[in-house]
Formats: sequence, structure tokens, C-alpha cells
Amino acid sequence: MKKDDILARLLRLQDKNYRDFQAKLIPAVDSETIIGVRTPELRKFAKEICKDPDTTDFLFTLPHKYFDENQLHAFIISEEKDFEKCISLTEKFLPFVNNWATCDQLSPKIFKKHHSELLPHIKNWISSDKTYTIRFGIGMMMQHFLDDDFSDEYPAIISKIRSDEYYVNMMIAWYFATALAKQYDAVLPFIEQKLLDNWTHNKSIQKSVESYRITSEQKAYLKSLKVK
Repeated sequence: MKKDDILARLLRLQDKNYRDFQAKLIPAVDSETIIGVRTPELRKFAKEICKDPDTTDFLFTLPHKYFDENQLHAFIISEEKDFEKCISLTEKFLPFVNNWATCDQLSPKIFKKHHSELLPHIKNWISSDKTYTIRFGIGMMMQHFLDDDFSDEYPAIISKIRSDEYYVNMMIAWYFATALAKQYDAVLPFIEQKLLDNWTHNKSIQKSVESYRITSEQKAYLKSLKVK
């Protein structure tokens, strides 16, 4: 499906009440660029057109004007079955991601089958100077490398990130909260030794103690580690 046809479909799917709701959640995005298409509709649309060769026109015409086009773009990439093509599409798109919602919706399914090939890309993304590329890299490290493929090297990499950007630091905190839930003994020293900046350190603890996956005893100890 061609770019103009895609936009026409998005406009037909508009929900103005949802548009107004989204505008409040994503203040960094110009409300005039939000059409207001609900996420289930976007996912359904992405699955419909992801295999259509004409959709390449949409994927390679960047930047998009509308937030909803970016959301759809993220969902289309997430459906890509070929790893190398998916990486190429992801890296072409990342410089144009301008908000946390699109960043966090970009989650290619194929990545879980290619961890060894994915890791060097993650390391490059978190070394970027672009806020949402860094956030995406941290998110992928959290999603793919906190279970069977976990290594102490990975939280060490994340702990060294320093940024003035709220959306980067919040993702670091989310990463460490999730890491504590999944790899408590290995990750706890990063909190005990206060290897994060103060705000991110405290936010990591806050998010951890809100988790049902952390025991009461662990929560009490983590609270004692807060920076005053």
C-alpha cells in the first residue's frame, strides 16, 4: 500500500476522543500531528500491509508528518521476519523517533531468535547521541538479556550511561528495576555501590519496590539504600 493510501486509511480510522487523550500523555508531540488511531487498529493495519511490497514506499519516506504514521511504522518493523532486513529498517527509522511511545512500541519479534547478532547493535544504540535511540537500546537490553542470556557485563554497560534526558534516565531506572526482579543477586551490587546517578538510583528503587516480583524483605533493604 502506497504512503498516500496509508495516510488516507489512518484518517478514516480517526477517533477524536482518543486523539485528545493521547495528546495529554505525549506532551512532547505536537497535538496537531496526532490523528488519534487506537493501538489495536494500528497493529491490525500493520499486519495487513507488512508483506505488501508497496509498503516500502511508506517505510522509506521519512520523516513522517503524523505521530500515528510513526506508530504504524514501528508496528510494521516489529512484524518483519528477516533479521538483517529488520535491523536495516530499524536503524533507518530510529533517528526519526521523537517520543517515548513510538520508541517503546518498536519491538521486533525476530530479535528474540538472534541475540548474538543483536547485541552489537544494542551497544551501538546506547552509544548514540539521540535520546530515543539510547532509550530503545536500553529497552532491547532489558527485553532480551535479563533471562537465559544474562551476563553481569550488561547492567555494567547500562550503569555507565549518563544523560540529562528524562526519557533516557527513566528507561535506565526501568531496566534496573526489572533486572532486580529477574537477577536480584547479580544486580544488587550496582545499587549498593551507588553506580547510577542519584535520581536514577532512587527511581530504580522506587520502581523496584512497586513490583510484585520483589519480596517484602528485598523491598525493605532497597528502601534503606535510597540516597537522601
